[in-house]
Amino acid sequence: MTATLVIGPYSDSDHAALKEAFDPVFLDHPADLSGFDRATCEAFTALAYKGHHAVGAAEMDLLPNLALIANYGVGYDAIDVVAASERGITVTNTPDVLNDDVADLAVAMLLMQGREMAQASEWARSGNWKSRGEYRLNRKVSGGRAGIVGLGRIGREIADRLAAFKMDIHYFARSEKTTPGWTYHADPVSLAQAVDYLVIALVGGPDTENFVSKEVIDALGPRGVVVNISRGSTVDESALLNALEEGRIAGAALDVFLNEPDIDPRFYKLETVVIQPHQGSGTVETRAAMGQLQRDNVAAHHAGQPVLTAVN
Repeated sequence: MTATLVIGPYSDSDHAALKEAFDPVFLDHPADLSGFDRATCEAFTALAYKGHHAVGAAEMDLLPNLALIANYGVGYDAIDVVAASERGITVTNTPDVLNDDVADLAVAMLLMQGREMAQASEWARSGNWKSRGEYRLNRKVSGGRAGIVGLGRIGREIADRLAAFKMDIHYFARSEKTTPGWTYHADPVSLAQAVDYLVIALVGGPDTENFVSKEVIDALGPRGVVVNISRGSTVDESALLNALEEGRIAGAALDVFLNEPDIDPRFYKLETVVIQPHQGSGTVETRAAMGQLQRDNVAAHHAGQPVLTAVN
């Protein structure tokens, strides 16, 4: 079946599964589309995509018969959904299957930042525990006040986990949700003022760029910690770095960054920052489920059936 095009850095197992299911054409990067002739471009009706490089109107126009872009991942901000809709192209993503892993990592990073687990591990590994005694006291996390910016699927999972740590849960969302007594805030500044830990669980894209602004970061105060498992673009990264360097907030725990993996080196100098390499969904089990859901969407398209997880 040559009607499927696959673009992106797929694992060997996903590559093999895609090949077996669809016998597609594989490319590394959207820019490689320019190497195809017109007839080849006209053959593709489905694109399975993985990556953060933009797939916009120009790329779509090179594929005049494209009817589906199946994205690998819950975040689809690399894909111009408006341009796709204008061209009658359905866009799908892989929601839900990664909620647990991303929520688990958010909580783990929060605990790691507060309890200084990386530094304490190094204290023991280096021999300091034996030669210099106990590691310094750090910060209690249970019983704190947590604010979730974006109470969608993943935000809800994070809030549920933090509630089990006896935390007072506050949240911002586009509208008030049905919750077990959690506190709704109509704007993120009000939320930040009310909490110790600000966990960002927004979708990426232009609508949420710098949503956690300098004003939001300043509202957290000197005990505040930012936790981000969404996209680097959702935070004013310059304002965050300034606040961290100046001690105006207590720290951060970050799985995502602007221009990743080329992280701003200022982060590396800050012991108060937990850094992870955008691995929120990075378990064998979840990545396999994401790949399967992407393939199921492509298979539904080719069978003339409704796709499973359309976003437009």
